[in-house]
Amino acid sequence: MEAELLNIFDENKKQVGVATREEVHRIGHWHEVFHCWFVSREEGRDFIYLQLRSERKKDYPNLLDITAAGHLLADETVQDGVREIQEEVGIEVAFEEVVPLGILDYCIVNEKMIDKEFAHIFLYEYDGTFNDFRLQKEEVAGMMRATFDDFCELWLGTKEEIRVTGFTINAYEEKTWVDTYVGKNSFVTHDGSYYQHVIRLIGEQLRK
Repeated sequence: MEAELLNIFDENKKQVGVATREEVHRIGHWHEVFHCWFVSREEGRDFIYLQLRSERKKDYPNLLDITAAGHLLADETVQDGVREIQEEVGIEVAFEEVVPLGILDYCIVNEKMIDKEFAHIFLYEYDGTFNDFRLQKEEVAGMMRATFDDFCELWLGTKEEIRVTGFTINAYEEKTWVDTYVGKNSFVTHDGSYYQHVIRLIGEQLRK
């Protein structure tokens, strides 16, 4: 995976070359990623879906994250990004079915990497159940959901913990059903402004 080739860009989104994923994160090149958030509505309430990253992941293991996301490879277009949904969570989605929410530029710097991303963010209205997910166990260890209102309150600072329900899988892909409470420390440390930005964009779509 570290040898995957990614397009790299300057801060004005002009492509300036190609580099391996390892180099991209070591040096801090701007690159493109695909983010897709699932939402659903039941009995008048909106829910948002969160993947639990596998303990095998090099970065951010065992943390909650975007429903499905990944890097766009050097030979891929944004439209090709929907492959991440199929690969990670086993739901087949056509590009025409996702709603574009725009591109967000953001950067995370820690002791392991400099991650400068142009994130193409999308929304998908999911009408299935937890049983429809087929998780890529090397990447994803579970699927959870929270009410969108709770998710907003957590990231806007009015709640310390929120309830999530869903399931985890083990090495044999056996499910354990989960009903628990989590705080911000249970999530991938995207910049706080990222979550606030996503909340605003999703909220605008849900109100339409």
